[in-house]
Amino acid sequence: MEGPLSPAGALHGLKVVELAAIGPVPFAATMLADHGASVLRIKAPGPELGVVDPDLATHLRGRATAEVDLRRESGRDVVLSLLRDADILLEGSRPGAMERRGLAPEVLWAANPRLVIGRMTGWGQDGPRAMRAGHDLNYLGVSGALRQMARAGQAPVPPLNLVADFGGGAMFLLFGVLAAVWESQRSGRGQVVDAAMVDGAVNLMGLIYSMRAQGMWPGEPGENLLDTGAPFYDVYATSDGRFVAVGCLEPQFYAAFLAGLGLAAADLPDQYDTTGWPLLRKTFAEHLGRRSRAHWTDVFAETDACVTPVWGMDEAPHDPHMAERGSFVDVAGNPAPAPAPRMSRTPPHAGPVTGLPGDAAALATWGVPAHIVDRAQRDGALPPSEPSA
Repeated sequence: MEGPLSPAGALHGLKVVELAAIGPVPFAATMLADHGASVLRIKAPGPELGVVDPDLATHLRGRATAEVDLRRESGRDVVLSLLRDADILLEGSRPGAMERRGLAPEVLWAANPRLVIGRMTGWGQDGPRAMRAGHDLNYLGVSGALRQMARAGQAPVPPLNLVADFGGGAMFLLFGVLAAVWESQRSGRGQVVDAAMVDGAVNLMGLIYSMRAQGMWPGEPGENLLDTGAPFYDVYATSDGRFVAVGCLEPQFYAAFLAGLGLAAADLPDQYDTTGWPLLRKTFAEHLGRRSRAHWTDVFAETDACVTPVWGMDEAPHDPHMAERGSFVDVAGNPAPAPAPRMSRTPPHAGPVTGLPGDAAALATWGVPAHIVDRAQRDGALPPSEPSA
């Protein structure tokens, strides 16, 4: 028996300090906050990438932000005071940057021996490229993943920044810091989690490397099962210039797909006869291109053919399945992802978008002594407190 529903979240009581960064660090911090962790975000003074309207920055939801200048000793003292009672620090600087600020792991552990330090980088804390700049596309490029994201004879297509940044970066960072917190509860000692997007991207390719080793991924990019080589795992245009996604890998699902198209398997090459794939692709493209996306959405709605519409970002929140599950939340008239994964007893919650920056009140809530805040304000490491109304 599960017991009563708890609105606090599974991570209630976990305290996380996030040093503002781009990409995977804020995504990881949002997920922790969604699941009940107390997260305080520390950003440098001035504007920042990815934030034009702070009140609509939904990727920063669920936490307050304090503007702290870490170039000043008094600013570093603010952070050290915060970390004395924190469980996790998330940072996304290049290797050595924290050390140059006077915030090396040894300094942080002197303040809090059990602190878990999640260090998110593209290339990792060591290696020939460790000090080089990079982005999602670069990490995918060297992992072997990007080359496979191509149609036959064409250049690879960047998968937005979803795979290395968020899949290989944030999700591996989250796993690492939560695993390290679990261990620290027994040992009483923190550790550094070296989360590199390039490592995560390689791990996400684990199945494909395994298939290749077993002879199940024999072709060049665009000629294999999941890279648009198979005509039954691809995207097709419809008569109205829109698209449907077809993913009927298993024979029973493929049979349902053929039935929906009005085709007979006996009149076509065998599903897994690769010599017949060009004919199958031509046939599927012709049939699907004769009718609209709405038509095919209706035809396959109640089947296991694994055929779905390809929605735009403005359409996805209105998909019947997404709408019924509440997969999106509304923020000032704009869709944003609802928290995930779902928990039966400690459900996650999308916290408010609080805007930027916060003030000394956020630091006081976390127990930073007034004299440390006052000194940082006098030094210019913190903005002055707004007068009470």
